[in-house]
Amino acid sequence: MKQNIIYSIFFALLLFGSRGKAQEKSTTKVIWITLDGLRWQELYSGADSLLVANKTYVKDTTKLKSDFWRSNPKDRREALLPFFWKNISKMGQLHGNRNLGSKVDLTNTMWFSYPGYNEILTGVADDKNIHSNDKINNPNKTVLEIIHEMPEYKGKVAAFGSWDVFPFIVNEERSQVPVNAGFEAAKGVNLSEREVFLNQLQEQIPSPWSSVRLDAFTHHYALEYMKKTHPELVYIAYGETDDFAHDGDYEAYLNAAHNTDNLIKELWEFTQQDSFYKDNTVFIISTDHGRGTNPLDTWKSHGKKVKGAGQVWIVTFGKGITPIGEVSTEEQLYSNQIAATVSAIIGKKYPVEKAGKVIDVIVPIKK
Repeated sequence: MKQNIIYSIFFALLLFGSRGKAQEKSTTKVIWITLDGLRWQELYSGADSLLVANKTYVKDTTKLKSDFWRSNPKDRREALLPFFWKNISKMGQLHGNRNLGSKVDLTNTMWFSYPGYNEILTGVADDKNIHSNDKINNPNKTVLEIIHEMPEYKGKVAAFGSWDVFPFIVNEERSQVPVNAGFEAAKGVNLSEREVFLNQLQEQIPSPWSSVRLDAFTHHYALEYMKKTHPELVYIAYGETDDFAHDGDYEAYLNAAHNTDNLIKELWEFTQQDSFYKDNTVFIISTDHGRGTNPLDTWKSHGKKVKGAGQVWIVTFGKGITPIGEVSTEEQLYSNQIAATVSAIIGKKYPVEKAGKVIDVIVPIKK
């Protein structure tokens, strides 16, 4: 009798464990990425003809043209962002090529970083409270925080950013969502050898900027955390494109975009060989704001006085995403729809009433 009870308990625990693993495997994971201030013009047309050979903004015009200039815009964009155009275009969706009628816009009127990230991450523009890049804790809850509050997602959400304002945008203090950003080191008692090395290297390699680290650190901290902890929702914010643009260095801006394309490819390849993420992950990628085009010098800038700086884009691919490629039909999407869309991807209704609606071409509305 006693032996039968022991066997019953053993099989009950085994069944419970297998159900837990099945449930864990069935939930869709999300890798959410932003490229700070990358213009839709470069994404869809590659190197700008007015900038690529302009010695005001490029030191080595010969090399830059050799690397990224092609006579055809489709060849140019593939040279600049090969993973986007050789891979993502076949397995996902690319929204925001205004030349084809696909429009994506901000709803905030600030058109710079903190307001842009607040809109993307919360689904609601807040020009009243978010009108600077100051390090103030966000009074609004991001979708990261909302999902992290759900018992089944506690400890399964994380954020990584190159800009040191992200702990405030996500409000790490209140949300308890772990954020590694700026020049923060990896923390904890079970650091991998690579994390220890990254911590050492980050102290030894200076960044060109006082508040933004190089994207390679953000990327590898995120990748190591994913290998070790397997978060179900991870947000990664790359920053170099915006900062090199502010420096007026078009050469570095393009090289940063090209490098980030490769980093995203590396993330995708990791998810495809890791059993936790393989065939069960959606990538969604966007930007916090656009940049100017006319006058030419405004490519370096953004903000409400810069024409076109509210024009952005959205790219997605992965599990369940209909592979329609580059959208060439008339549409109007907004950045405030991304938070609800991310929530819908993992099967949760977004509870913020004023947030933008789910993008139904990404997550079809069930009738």
